[in-house]
Amino acid sequence: MPPTFTSARLAFRPYQPSDFDRLAALNADSKVMEYFPATVDKAGTRALVRRIQESFRENSYGWYSVDRLSDGQFIGLIGFLHPDFESFFTPCVEIGWRLHRDSWGQGYATEGARACLAHGQDELGLERIYSYTALPNRRSERVMQKAGMRWVGRFEHPLLEKGHPLRTHVVYCTP
Repeated sequence: MPPTFTSARLAFRPYQPSDFDRLAALNADSKVMEYFPATVDKAGTRALVRRIQESFRENSYGWYSVDRLSDGQFIGLIGFLHPDFESFFTPCVEIGWRLHRDSWGQGYATEGARACLAHGQDELGLERIYSYTALPNRRSERVMQKAGMRWVGRFEHPLLEKGHPLRTHVVYCTP
């Protein structure tokens, strides 16, 4: 399957069933999921896949499977979904990323976020794109900043109970 779009080092394409094992491993990695309430098991990964596929059917976009161009290796997901909670900035289109640890520290998240934002605005006509993360997740917040997004504020994630250490989030959006 040819990619939907590319960046200098990455190819972005819709999910394929052959991605499942690497995606399930990604979701089960406690370090990758450090700033989420829990890791995701295979049943949860299947639910995520259904959500991504539904987004592509309804919107012509979703979280793209990301392959490294140099070797074709699936390294994770980067793309767009619609948050399923209420906050001051929802409803909206959200950009997110989740990459295997062996791909960290190489600029892939920032490169991928920039490419997806450009694709979303230039090709899909998305005017405002938001991103959010738990307050302690400085790495993801830095990706938002490097991708050219602007700080909007903080919010208490309504799906996490009061007092949860990850409840406070920062939110950014495209200019």
